Amino acid sequence: MEKTAFDVVLKGDGGNKIKVIKVIREATGLGLKEAKDMAEALPGKVKEGLPKEEAEALIEKFKEVGADVELA
Repeated sequence: MEKTAFDVVLKGDGGNKIKVIKVIREATGLGLKEAKDMAEALPGKVKEGLPKEEAEALIEKFKEVGADVELA
Protein backbone atom coordinates (compact mmCIF):
# COMPACT_ATOMS: atom_id res chain seq x y z
CA MET A 1 0.00 0.00 0.00
CA GLU A 2 1.38 3.39 -0.98
CA LYS A 3 1.83 5.97 1.74
CA THR A 4 -0.55 8.91 1.31
CA ALA A 5 0.20 11.10 4.34
CA PHE A 6 3.62 12.57 5.04
CA ASP A 7 5.24 14.52 7.86
CA VAL A 8 7.76 17.33 7.40
CA VAL A 9 10.53 17.01 9.99
CA LEU A 10 12.87 19.94 10.69
CA LYS A 11 16.31 18.66 11.69
CA GLY A 12 18.36 21.86 11.67
CA ASP A 13 18.09 25.54 10.82
CA GLY A 14 21.32 25.70 8.82
CA GLY A 15 22.32 28.84 10.71
CA ASN A 16 19.30 30.74 9.35
CA LYS A 17 16.99 30.55 12.35
CA ILE A 18 15.08 33.77 11.55
CA LYS A 19 14.32 32.66 7.99
CA VAL A 20 13.36 29.18 9.22
CA ILE A 21 11.00 30.72 11.80
CA LYS A 22 9.34 32.74 9.01
CA VAL A 23 8.76 29.55 6.98
CA ILE A 24 7.39 27.76 10.07
CA ARG A 25 4.97 30.64 10.73
CA GLU A 26 3.85 30.71 7.10
CA ALA A 27 3.31 26.94 7.03
CA THR A 28 1.59 26.54 10.40
CA GLY A 29 -0.02 29.85 11.27
CA LEU A 30 1.74 29.80 14.65
CA GLY A 31 2.67 32.95 16.50
CA LEU A 32 6.25 34.15 16.73
CA LYS A 33 6.99 32.57 20.13
CA GLU A 34 5.53 29.18 19.17
CA ALA A 35 7.40 29.16 15.85
CA LYS A 36 10.64 30.14 17.62
CA ASP A 37 10.13 27.34 20.17
CA MET A 38 9.55 24.87 17.32
CA ALA A 39 12.71 26.04 15.54
CA GLU A 40 14.73 25.48 18.73
CA ALA A 41 13.29 22.05 19.63
CA LEU A 42 15.04 20.02 16.95
CA PRO A 43 14.43 17.61 15.45
CA GLY A 44 10.71 18.18 15.31
CA LYS A 45 7.70 17.73 13.08
CA VAL A 46 6.55 20.98 11.51
CA LYS A 47 3.43 19.54 9.87
CA GLU A 48 1.91 16.09 9.89
CA GLY A 49 -0.36 14.12 7.58
CA LEU A 50 0.22 16.17 4.43
CA PRO A 51 -0.35 14.95 0.89
CA LYS A 52 3.01 14.17 -0.76
CA GLU A 53 2.87 17.16 -3.14
CA GLU A 54 2.17 19.63 -0.32
CA ALA A 55 4.88 18.10 1.90
CA GLU A 56 7.46 18.30 -0.88
CA ALA A 57 6.55 21.95 -1.57
CA LEU A 58 7.04 22.78 2.12
CA ILE A 59 10.38 20.95 2.20
CA GLU A 60 11.47 23.01 -0.81
CA LYS A 61 10.65 26.25 1.08
CA PHE A 62 12.78 25.12 4.02
CA LYS A 63 15.66 24.12 1.75
CA GLU A 64 15.54 27.54 0.08
CA VAL A 65 16.46 29.11 3.44
CA GLY A 66 19.14 26.51 4.16
CA ALA A 67 17.27 24.35 6.66
CA ASP A 68 17.87 20.61 7.08
CA VAL A 69 14.49 18.91 6.59
CA GLU A 70 13.21 15.49 5.68
CA LEU A 71 10.03 13.76 4.62
CA ALA A 72 8.79 11.17 7.09
